[in-house]
Amino acid sequence: MEPKPFLVFWAAKEAATAAVDNWDIVSKLIERDPKGATDYLKGAHRRSSGNASDIGSAAHDAFERQARGEIINPRHVHADIKRHVQHFDEFLQQIQPEFLHLEETVWDDNIHVAGSFDAIAKIDGETVLIDWKTSKAVYESVALQLSAYRYATRIILADTGESIPMPEIDGGAVLHVRPEGWAFHPIECGPEVHETFKALRAIFEWDREGKKGVVGKPIASGGEKQTGTARRAA
Repeated sequence: MEPKPFLVFWAAKEAATAAVDNWDIVSKLIERDPKGATDYLKGAHRRSSGNASDIGSAAHDAFERQARGEIINPRHVHADIKRHVQHFDEFLQQIQPEFLHLEETVWDDNIHVAGSFDAIAKIDGETVLIDWKTSKAVYESVALQLSAYRYATRIILADTGESIPMPEIDGGAVLHVRPEGWAFHPIECGPEVHETFKALRAIFEWDREGKKGVVGKPIASGGEKQTGTARRAA
């Protein structure tokens, strides 16, 4: 529910890039099937995000295995995430996190939201909620995401289905891993950020249910506008 106007420009750029990079194919497609050419170009942003999502999912899977202590043979790692795996190992060696929970689901009994965090770890004596990111940048919205996890009421353990209270969290962080390097960012995800998350949650409820019926039937009308019923009668 957070405004993301940049996505409009990103989608337009992906469509334009697809047209320029594949003009020999697109130009022939326009001659044979103009609608098909339009569909191909307007779907460019979905193909781009799909590829990024696939890489992110593969990297997250490797990170979890590494965090659990598994030694991953580089020869068994896909070329797209080979550097990601190397950088995550550097993070483990340098930061020395003590993982308390990995890839678990949280539930908030107060505002009825669920989510899955990447890790909760002890770092330098503090309990930190960590999210792995492989995107081009670390976006501010991650603070909202981490605040939702932080103030959830319980963790639902994957192995047993048992619920345990969410531990007291001292702060949040993002491990940003890209092919060219990695960085560990502190993230502000305290009470003020969580209030914003709850406001967005309320907007979601409004959009899904609250707006229904707020526009009533007209109690008076005039002019030349005809209803569908009047047109059919005519």
